[in-house]
Order: sequence, then structure tokens, then C-alpha cells
Amino acid sequence: MLALEVFALQLAADLAPKILLALTVLTVVFGIGVVVFGRRRDSKVDLGRDDFARDDLAKVATEPNVVATPVVAPKATEKVNATATDRDRLGKVRSSFAGALSTALTRSAITAETWDGLEEALLRADLGVATTTKVLAPLRELVKAKKIIQPNELSAALQAEMTSQLSNSVRELNFDQSLNAPNIWLVVGVNGAGKTTTIGKLSAQQRKHGRTVLMAAGDTFRAAAGDQLETWAQRSGAEIVRGSEGGDPSSVVFDGVARATAKKIDLVLADTAGRLQNNANLMEELTKVRRVADKGSGKVTEVLLVIDATTGQNGLTQAKQFAQATAVTGVVLTKLDGSARGGIVFAIETELQIPVKLVGLGEAIDDLVEFDAAEFVAALFD
Repeated sequence: MLALEVFALQLAADLAPKILLALTVLTVVFGIGVVVFGRRRDSKVDLGRDDFARDDLAKVATEPNVVATPVVAPKATEKVNATATDRDRLGKVRSSFAGALSTALTRSAITAETWDGLEEALLRADLGVATTTKVLAPLRELVKAKKIIQPNELSAALQAEMTSQLSNSVRELNFDQSLNAPNIWLVVGVNGAGKTTTIGKLSAQQRKHGRTVLMAAGDTFRAAAGDQLETWAQRSGAEIVRGSEGGDPSSVVFDGVARATAKKIDLVLADTAGRLQNNANLMEELTKVRRVADKGSGKVTEVLLVIDATTGQNGLTQAKQFAQATAVTGVVLTKLDGSARGGIVFAIETELQIPVKLVGLGEAIDDLVEFDAAEFVAALFD
């Protein structure tokens, strides 16, 4: 009996390490099995998701009822919503003008201080002295004739007069559909006003109208101008003709018109220099560009001057100079959403008789909109 117990103890001592090793091996194997199984399950789930996504994409691609959305004219409700948005983006112009206007018209009667306040309001909005005098002159006559007595009547009359000042301009962009050759739109203005961006947005607009567009990178004196225009050409689906840096802008425009003619492209949008790197006169250079553009097979039907609204009365000075050199047919007023100087519209139109055709109200490609005089004035008084 004692011998049997001794034998059992010896056997247990011999087997213990082996049992412990076996348990350790089993534990490791079990752990590896759990990890592998988990990874395989996750892979199947992910594969299933990928298959599901591919199935969904295939279903959409082959769905018979899914069609491309055509470009259509906005409905009446869409126009109202767009107008409201445009008014909202004129916040700086409105707040500057409305604040000064309310101060002038809070008095119980129309006095000399009322007229001083109105003049201040108009000058703050950057109408300029000449335009301010022209706007207020008929109102003074109405007050003198006792046809206007109360300050609130004066406010309504001022809005009507400001709208009237802008009501006779033709704002449609000139595109001659009868031409058997490209229409040419020259885009002029100082550097920094937004010429290149305006060309890109114009191209997008015209492409939506179904017209083919070619850009001529005629601002060869500004570094990277050609690269920027090429990016806009890609975004809007237009072709582009470029020249060498510092080359002759007129040659680039001429080559652009020639290519557009050969490929039967509808419209050439020509960028021009905003400054020169030599001693040549910018206006002489622009006059040459206009002359060369008219010599080719195309026809210049629009010369658009791009003015930064934040420059105020400096923009009026620019307009005078460019109008003399290139026979400007319309103005594009950029950055109007970020300026309190929207009154420059009145100065340009009443003093120079040049219509503001487009205004920039943001950085997006669709943020170049037709200028609506009545809506613009109404926004100032909201």
C-alpha cells in the first residue's frame, strides 16, 4: 500500500510539467483561433458592404428613371428666392445707407437738417457729390411746392427717384446671333478688380446658354494670370489660347479669334492687361488690343469694365479712363456683397452713361448675377 502511494506521487510529479505544457499550448491555439475567426468574420462583413455598395451604384447607373437634369430657366418662385438671397448679400451696402437714412428722417418735419442728413446718407453710400445733387434736386422742388410734407413721404420719393435714375439703362449683354463669326467680349480693368474670375464666371454662364466659348489669355504681363484663366477654362468647359509671358497681348487675342473662327466657336472672352511691366501706357495698349480684335474675322460686341465695388469713387475714375481708351459698353461691379459703397452704381450710370450689367455677390462660380436696378434700390431701403 505504501509502495502504491509512493508510485502515484512519483507519477504525478512526472506528469505535472507535461500537463501544464499541454494546457499552455491549448490556450495559445484557442487564442489564435479566436483572432483568425474574428478577422475572417470582419472581412466578410466588409466584403458584404462593398458588394452592397457596388450593387447600389450599379442599380442607380442602370435605373431607367434616372436621367440627367437639363438646364432650365428658373421658375418664378426660384427667382423670388434668388432675389431674397441677393438682398441678404447686400448687407453692408444696406446697413450703411439705411442707418444714415433713418437718422435723417426721424425728425417730425422736413428741415435743413433733414437735407443735410440725406446728403450724408447718399455720400456714405458713395454716390458722389454730383450724383447726390442730381438725386435730391427734384425732391427739393417737390417739398418746395408742398407736394411732399412729411419725412416718410420724402423717403418714398427718394426711393422712387433713385430707381428712376437707373431705369433707362439697357443691361443685356450684347451677343449678335446673326454673325457668321465669333462674338468677342473684351474684359478690361485694373489688376485685383476680379477680371480673371469674372471671365471664368461669364464662361460658365454662356456655356449654360448653350454657347461654345474660347478664352484668350491676353494679360501676359501678370504672373500666373494665364494659369488662373486655364483653371477657369477647365472648370467651365471652355477652350483657351495662351501666349508667352510678357508677350504681345494683341497677338494672343488675334490668335484666339482665329482659332475660334476655325473651330466655329461662338464667343471669345479676352482677358487684357491691368498694368504693364514696362514704360508703355496701359490705355494705349488696350486701344491696340481693341483695334487688333476688330481686324480679325470676329467682331467686338461687348467691352466689359470690371470694377471692385470696395474702391468707391476710385472706381469712377477708372471707369472714365477705360471708357476713353476702349469704348466700354458695360460695367461688372465685383465684391458688392463686401462693400458699403454700392452707390458707385449711380455715379457710373448717371455721370458716364455706362450701364452696370453684372454684379458679383460672392466667390462661387454662379455668384455673378444680372444687375436689377429696382431690386438693388429696394434692398437699400429694406
